[in-house]
Amino acid sequence: MGEQKVVPTDNVAPTEKAVPADGIPDGVVEGRRRFLAQLAVVGAGAATASTIGAPFVSNPAHAATTVWKIQTSWPAGVGLATFKEWCNGIKEKTGGELEFKPFAAKEVVGDFELYDGVKNGVLEAMNSFTLYWAGKIPAAAFLSSYTLGLRYPHEWDVFFYSHGGLQAARDIFARQGLYYVNRIHHDANIIHSKKPIRSIDDFRDLKLRVPGGMIAETFAAAGARTTLLPGGEVFAALEKGTIDAADYTGPAVNWDLGFQQVTKYISMGPEGLMSIYQPVDLMDFVVNMNVWNALSAPMKTFVDNEVQTYSNTHFGAIQKANLEAWGRFEKAGVEVNRLAAEDVERFTDIAVPIWFKWANKDKDAARVFKIQLDIMMSPSFGYVNESHIKGQSLQL
Repeated sequence: MGEQKVVPTDNVAPTEKAVPADGIPDGVVEGRRRFLAQLAVVGAGAATASTIGAPFVSNPAHAATTVWKIQTSWPAGVGLATFKEWCNGIKEKTGGELEFKPFAAKEVVGDFELYDGVKNGVLEAMNSFTLYWAGKIPAAAFLSSYTLGLRYPHEWDVFFYSHGGLQAARDIFARQGLYYVNRIHHDANIIHSKKPIRSIDDFRDLKLRVPGGMIAETFAAAGARTTLLPGGEVFAALEKGTIDAADYTGPAVNWDLGFQQVTKYISMGPEGLMSIYQPVDLMDFVVNMNVWNALSAPMKTFVDNEVQTYSNTHFGAIQKANLEAWGRFEKAGVEVNRLAAEDVERFTDIAVPIWFKWANKDKDAARVFKIQLDIMMSPSFGYVNESHIKGQSLQL
């Protein structure tokens, strides 16, 4: 054979190197190594970015998005805005596997029809005030605050997370075909009135909107003429004079609802206690049981965690707005009055027999209340002593 010649290209002089026995030049091997190393780095970076940016990895078996219609009890204001913002972020967080479609109060069903709407499948889930269902589920009266019961958010968390309250709530709702996912913190309730309320005596003959249940009975026993209305109907009732006063959530939401336009007075508990009758007006997130059971185990965990996240965000947003709202009420000429410490004692004397009456409506209510009574009677809290409950008994 003739002599082989290397022909240079691009005016670059050739470098003569021995060709290995495997037929692949060393330069090619080295280049391939560098390429594979770079690919590994890029791949690791992509994996890290994916882990950070996607808190939930969707199940590829779910080609179609599951959509839940969810109605809240909020008719307007920061509560509704926070609820909608949370719902609208779920689809992205689940990679399109689950979507929450939010509705304001009364957009699909009436506020007091939410329970049946979820139970019957008109809605997949609801974000309502738990106390609304005390007439259907007596124990619900003890799953949100009641007159002079547990008084601060952390005390309710003691009940839910260290004394079996959450599981008790889930067991109770499960018998109704519903899954109680978790409690949602928001605020205390205050009373807006056309007349000043400075003591328990000022409730006598007052036409007062309340959420029903034990709270209605307590105010009725104090002499008020109570009525039950959904939150979305309170403004109109005050404007028309159908009622003289109304309990409803806290200052920020109530400002957005325009209560300052139809009342000139706010009544609260003594200093350090925003409300004596609903200091921790809990909401919840409840799902139709068949809908809940259709979720995968990872998705159930995701929703459970998300409701806790929502509760924190919801509570924080409302408290921030509250601090800003007080100045607006002052500028609008609304007078803030507080009950005295002796009013607390008088209300306690009225409330305790009503606690036991409601607790004895069924075994679930008695069981839940007994947990809370033990907490309230402990030295950690000390709201209740033996003299308060003398002559009362629980039918456990």
